Amino acid sequence: MASYEPKNILITGAAGFIASHVANRLIRNYPEYKIVVLDKLDYCSNLKNLNPSRSSPNFKFVKGDIGSVDLVNYLLITESIDTIMHFAAQTHVDNSFGNSFEFTKNNIYGTHVLLEACKVTGQIRRFIHVSTDEVYGETDEDAVVGNHEASQLLPTNPYSATKAGAEMLVMAYGRSYGLPVITTRGNNVYGPNQFPEKLIPKFILLAMRGLPLPIHGDGSNVRSYLYCEDVAEAFEVILHKGEVGHVYNIGTKKERRVIDVAMDVCKLCSLDPDTVIKFVENRPFNDQRYFLDDQKLKNLGWSERTPWEEGLKKTMEWYTSNPGWWGDVSGALVPHPRMLMMPGIERYIDGSEEVKGMVSQFTNNQSRMVVPVSKGISGSPRKHSLKFLIYGRTGWIGGLLGKICEKQGIPFEYGRGRLEERSQLILDIQNVKPTHVFNAAGVTGRPNVDWCESHKTETIRTNVVGTLTLADVCREHGLLLMNYATGCIFEYDAGHPQGSGIGFKEEDKPNFTGSFYSKTKAMVEELLKEYENVCTLRVRMPISSDLSNPRNFITKITRYSKVVNIPNSMTILDELLPISVEMAKRNCRGIWNFTNPGAVSHNEILEMYKKYMDPSFAWVNFTLEEQAKVIVAPRSNNEMDASKLKSEFPELLSIKESLIKYVFEPNRKVLAD
Repeated sequence: MASYEPKNILITGAAGFIASHVANRLIRNYPEYKIVVLDKLDYCSNLKNLNPSRSSPNFKFVKGDIGSVDLVNYLLITESIDTIMHFAAQTHVDNSFGNSFEFTKNNIYGTHVLLEACKVTGQIRRFIHVSTDEVYGETDEDAVVGNHEASQLLPTNPYSATKAGAEMLVMAYGRSYGLPVITTRGNNVYGPNQFPEKLIPKFILLAMRGLPLPIHGDGSNVRSYLYCEDVAEAFEVILHKGEVGHVYNIGTKKERRVIDVAMDVCKLCSLDPDTVIKFVENRPFNDQRYFLDDQKLKNLGWSERTPWEEGLKKTMEWYTSNPGWWGDVSGALVPHPRMLMMPGIERYIDGSEEVKGMVSQFTNNQSRMVVPVSKGISGSPRKHSLKFLIYGRTGWIGGLLGKICEKQGIPFEYGRGRLEERSQLILDIQNVKPTHVFNAAGVTGRPNVDWCESHKTETIRTNVVGTLTLADVCREHGLLLMNYATGCIFEYDAGHPQGSGIGFKEEDKPNFTGSFYSKTKAMVEELLKEYENVCTLRVRMPISSDLSNPRNFITKITRYSKVVNIPNSMTILDELLPISVEMAKRNCRGIWNFTNPGAVSHNEILEMYKKYMDPSFAWVNFTLEEQAKVIVAPRSNNEMDASKLKSEFPELLSIKESLIKYVFEPNRKVLAD
């Protein structure tokens, strides 16, 4: 059989235990292969596991999640991947009893994303799927022949069930779409770099600290253990000699009871097993034995090289020399560590700046949700430093946000990607590495919203598709999105009559559909309710102290030949934009009426303008009916209830007080009496 020669290999989960040994081996032995490693740096991954490869020209690290369709497709295409070795998975059985949904998401959905990307791109020549011996279920205690590759799959815990499910997908894609798939099922692996939730490193670290060694049940459960370098060699053989469509067991005939492993660790550490070993409550179901028939792999030329005693000694020496490799692992050393893998627990890069520089931050972990869980309330400020990514650089609000950041000393960058282009947004986040994202981009029309009536597809593309895409990308990256929306989705009605002081609240359903602009804004706001990482700020008729800006409501009405006279809620940007920055710091979410309390009419504003700016200023009113003859789309008029915002920020001024303090007093041209 001809040996397979890959060119560009993607290894998933390569900062984890087994995959890092495989990656380092291939990079070392085959400099002509380009190795791209993808890992989201979950709790059991560590970039330092890849230290031997970091200076190699044929090595590239990408931080990202296999569950991201866009990222996976992007990598396959841009890196010309022809081979995938899929190790990424949640693997600890104890965790699967406490948080089984995460196993389904990572092990089944993640595998499905990879397979679909392979089908779509049509360029993969080998897909090696890494499974586990646990999919076979429990082996009879008196069995003398191990499970062979055609044995029935009978998983007994949530972890092995998800691995079996992933295998079914792999097999289906191989048969239905002709994908060149190979599956491996391996015994337990041990050695340097393993996260200490697993039995052997846990026993070693506990023994090093003089702590009891917890054994589930009576310790009679039997397992087979392979040293990590032997397993890495097995994958090297399967990569080059494995046959498409086949399954290969990676195993050993040498079995050990859990109690025997504990005894051997005690012996190496010169500890008394009678005083150190502690029996604890068993797992909900703890398979008694896993036993494999590994002859098929041996026929390819592989065999186990490292004796148990030698491998255990090497492992002990490594942990003794690297006690701080994993940082604080106290949570992993408890008898039943079920909470380490909860969504949001991610291993942050530690070590030297040199190591940190290895990372190409395709940060796309939908599980890394750092904003609070509850909706519409504020949480505690983030403890780490801030950095904002702002969309809408050329817009009015976006420009003002940049100035506020400069004034407050908050690092920020403007986004370069178009909102509707998902891949561009991902690259922005990769490059900027923000803690928060602000969306001040959108189509309002030039010179006004009438433009949207004749440019509907452009309006939809930005206001709906673009905003939703940004929200979704931010959610996948665990980022809070501060989205500047509009309050021009309401109009006075019987329940909220003009002049009554009864304003529309955050939970009220939009009732104004007079303009296409407002329709798109109401539509996207309703959809954004499904995104718990979004803070929607309803801005209305924005006003700032810059009376030369043509977007300023005051500037507009002072230049009109005629104006209507209707009270409305409005937003004084000089006061409220800094509040939006504070809301980001507090991780506020949900919908907020982002206006100053109360309402003010056109005439009241123009009276202030006359008083503070130009005593000779005069204007002419006309009715809504007359206005309708000179505009294309009707305009929204309403009062909004700002009590929610006022409750969060008691210092917030009423609209008339804010107009005087932030707009007219600073611009006063008429001397006070």
